[in-house]
Amino acid sequence: MIGVDAGSGDRMALGVLTRYRMAATEQMHRVIAPEVRIEQTRRRLARRRLARLRVEGLIDRITLPQAGRTRVWFPTLYGMQLACEWPEIRGRRPSRTVSDPTAVRLKACHTLTMTETALAFLEDARRRGDLCGPLDWIPEVHHPLGSGEAVIPDALLYYRRGPADGDDDGAMLRAFVAVDRATMGPERLAAKLPAYERLYRYVPMVPGRRPTLQEPAQEEWGRHYPLFPRLLFVLDGTGSTGVENRIRALRAGAGLLAPSGFVYDVPVLAASLADLLQNGPSAPVWRPVRDPDRRVHWTGTCPTRTAPPWTN
Repeated sequence: MIGVDAGSGDRMALGVLTRYRMAATEQMHRVIAPEVRIEQTRRRLARRRLARLRVEGLIDRITLPQAGRTRVWFPTLYGMQLACEWPEIRGRRPSRTVSDPTAVRLKACHTLTMTETALAFLEDARRRGDLCGPLDWIPEVHHPLGSGEAVIPDALLYYRRGPADGDDDGAMLRAFVAVDRATMGPERLAAKLPAYERLYRYVPMVPGRRPTLQEPAQEEWGRHYPLFPRLLFVLDGTGSTGVENRIRALRAGAGLLAPSGFVYDVPVLAASLADLLQNGPSAPVWRPVRDPDRRVHWTGTCPTRTAPPWTN
């Protein structure tokens, strides 16, 4: 790999494509050279970097016939194997179909929407001085529920608040992100809520061991996170009426879970992707599914049983 700049942008470009699975050329421009102010120069630098990685056999591309013949970039099997050895990506190996051009074409609409959502958080954090790097977005993290079942959110987001939030200590936030493109009915979307509630309660049983006072039973999620991640639904692929219908369905689903306390303990919020792109994810564009008439910041204080839910 004589031509690859392993110490800077080339490594980041390959890492992003391995992590995000795919990205359009314009999306890669925004990741690779955010510090370049002149758009034409930024595009030229990104094109050269992508072309160099392609020559080295680390990434490849397809051209979508729709949407102005958009070029979509993805890692090759060789590039993915290389990137998955890096400490920042190790242990998060994606499926081998990530490197298959046919699979890329068939999954392009949903995955490119995922990439656009990730970039909305990334660019918003840059503007605000918060910490959220390109690799702080992790797609499809597997969370077992036992008996072969699992919860697999579209992405897990790590985000550290900064001075713009009045948080000098830099509190770390985590969120499960579900990106919905209106390809399923509102009821099926709302049916995801009980799965997350089960994950919140799920305690794996270790054969031959019983919980003790010294080693009490622990929920599966507690092995990975100090607090259960917030749940963010990002809605796309439909107009304002469709968004309202989907939020109403989520509200009905949340109502069924009210006795368990899950929707009081964990912020469950929804927003349209259009609002995120226009105003930024940190704006009060999020609607609590239990009280969708409100507009809140997703980085707001976590609720408790004794406080009103989703206070800012």
